[in-house]
Amino acid sequence: MAGLIASTLVLAGYEVEIASVFRSYEGEGNPGRQEMLRIGAEQEAARLIERYCERPAEERPQVWFSYHVYYKSPDWIGPLVSRALGIPYVLAEASYAASRAKGPWAIGHLGAEAAIRSANLIFSMTKIDYAGVQKILTGRQIHRRLPPFIDPAPFAVMPHNERAPGEPVRLLAVGMMRYGDKLESYRRLAQYLTLTKRKDWTLTVIGDGPARKEVEEALAPLGDQRVQLKGAHPKFEMPKLYAEADIYIWPAANEAYGVALLEAQAAGLPVVAGKVRGVPDVMLDGQTGFLTPENDGEAFAGVVDFLISDADARRKMGETGRRFVTSMRTMEKASVILKHGLLAVVRNKPPRFAWRRRK
Repeated sequence: MAGLIASTLVLAGYEVEIASVFRSYEGEGNPGRQEMLRIGAEQEAARLIERYCERPAEERPQVWFSYHVYYKSPDWIGPLVSRALGIPYVLAEASYAASRAKGPWAIGHLGAEAAIRSANLIFSMTKIDYAGVQKILTGRQIHRRLPPFIDPAPFAVMPHNERAPGEPVRLLAVGMMRYGDKLESYRRLAQYLTLTKRKDWTLTVIGDGPARKEVEEALAPLGDQRVQLKGAHPKFEMPKLYAEADIYIWPAANEAYGVALLEAQAAGLPVVAGKVRGVPDVMLDGQTGFLTPENDGEAFAGVVDFLISDADARRKMGETGRRFVTSMRTMEKASVILKHGLLAVVRNKPPRFAWRRRK
């Protein structure tokens, strides 16, 4: 999504510069490490300020834009650079949870909160993030919704590869094999599929990562003949892989929203996913697929069974999903939202951006 936002800013007429590759992410809840990252970030900010001040005024950034600021990945750099240069500070996909004020990520939470409070403009991508951030904003800050989006064209134009007569229904799951929430999604997926009453299905898994062994162990009870792990694939190959499937499934454990869910719908696949966090922001429940309660394996398996048994429902939901994404969740739609918001803080020519990546 960070890359998509950067590309969409360019589409909207802005010049984007990658300002820093400093990695502020700390995933283990280590306060000492978080403090070291904060100090390192301040040093990076000082370096950037010096570098930008050496440029002619017309070549300096006019906006600082950071993506995905939250307690595990605070932005210690952007507010300092923005303040020193006197430029607007903009955030997209910022998250705030007061419950993180105490505990192992208290330092990261403090940094994320400070960044949110200092932002001139914030784009929230899900309803849950919007509600959380809204609690700490002042009347001087601008807060806009920016629904998750993709470039749907490569997925929408790929013709669907029809199943041969008598061939099992082809299920597809796409996800990195990381420890934590991704591994939990795979474990739930394996558990839920054991509950299906229909057995005329196969599962293709696209993804790789450090937790691959654990994913393989979780899926092993489903059988080697039924499950195929194809590893990671480059982005340009994904439309073809979606086109070879019939149903997209993903339990979405603690999922922010899931770009792959948008890709699957753009490819014309009905989706079965957990009703978790921002996932309802990227689907039309009952129209482009089904959202099931978190940790409800019976419900998940039940709607998978329904879609396996009803080809017409699969086709109708797939067509609705394709229309939804190609008409409502495109880079063009997002560029309008981004530009309209940015015009409220930068009222001259399209600005040069200093862009901070998520991690």
